[in-house]
Amino acid sequence: MKITAAVTRAPSAPFSIEELDLEDPRPGEVLVRIVATGVCHTDMVMRDQHLPVPQPVVLGHEGAGIVERVGADVTKVAAGDHVVMSFNSCGTCPSCRDQAESYCHDFFGRNFLGTRSDGSSGLSQHGAPIHGNIFGQSSFASHALCHERNVVAIPTDVPLELMGPLACGVQTGAGAVMNALGIKAGQSLAVFGLGSVGLSAVMAARIVGAARIIAVDLHPGRLALATELGATDPIAAGDTDLVAAIMALTGYGVDYAIDATGVPSVIEQAVRALAPRGTCGIVGASPPGAWLSADLTHLLSGGRHIRGIVEGDSRPDVFIPHLIDLHRRGNFPFNRLVRFYDFTDINQAIADSESGRTIKPIVRAPI
Repeated sequence: MKITAAVTRAPSAPFSIEELDLEDPRPGEVLVRIVATGVCHTDMVMRDQHLPVPQPVVLGHEGAGIVERVGADVTKVAAGDHVVMSFNSCGTCPSCRDQAESYCHDFFGRNFLGTRSDGSSGLSQHGAPIHGNIFGQSSFASHALCHERNVVAIPTDVPLELMGPLACGVQTGAGAVMNALGIKAGQSLAVFGLGSVGLSAVMAARIVGAARIIAVDLHPGRLALATELGATDPIAAGDTDLVAAIMALTGYGVDYAIDATGVPSVIEQAVRALAPRGTCGIVGASPPGAWLSADLTHLLSGGRHIRGIVEGDSRPDVFIPHLIDLHRRGNFPFNRLVRFYDFTDINQAIADSESGRTIKPIVRAPI
């Protein structure tokens, strides 16, 4: 079938809107008509080839849409279902068998290589392959081929065009708090970086009853929004000694820190701001080859921890409906992070994300 897609053909170059051919769904695959797709920082990392994603490629990995057809053996969803498309996984490795799909042993292959596991792509143009299957979807398009494992059925009475960011950025931040770190009522948290991931962590920390939620960012507007969403102590970064500021607030450091910047120097400060037995969760994507320095005596003597967190340790089939329920009840207003763009304005949406003008752009699919 003919579809419209935004194609990435060169590092750092604008996306081009093009007509492509999309194959019929194979066994285990799901054809989805895209309604809207969130723009994530990882899309830009892939575009600029800071990760070795082949080009030309259709990116997009926070898609939401309506199932049009399913391939053989698909029983999880049917035509007409509303779905959010999350990350892909194999279903058979030790992590997947332990219900830890975000640590699938083939996570990179099934989400970043731009092909199915057999090396094929469902996308082409005039007979020439176009790389697809990014996060099992490539949803910067009018239609996408997904997989039974990475589609999540959602209720039909919620605004479908809003739901895409739950697939990655929002579930990463909220899941870091609720799943990976298991923050409890009365504990303290510092969040470094207030994009959609960091602000989702702030909202989740408020929900679980964290007593002190410290929010750190360079942008005054984001600090103000974080305060409205539940942060108790905004701290403007820049020339501020962040560790000293956090110690002044807490006396001994925070129980938990979440870094959503991916900047090693910021992560080092987050670790230094930990209280004894505290844990720093790293959710921001750093460039390949980036290294972290830490005072080993500080870690050892206080029983402190550093851990990486992928997709918030989430099981999307369980966690995304949970976040939707929280949103319905008014407890998780992630809609306040969002600005919508027409599909033809996708390059503006990306520019606004990179400049910080928009926290979470969502691109409405072409009609």
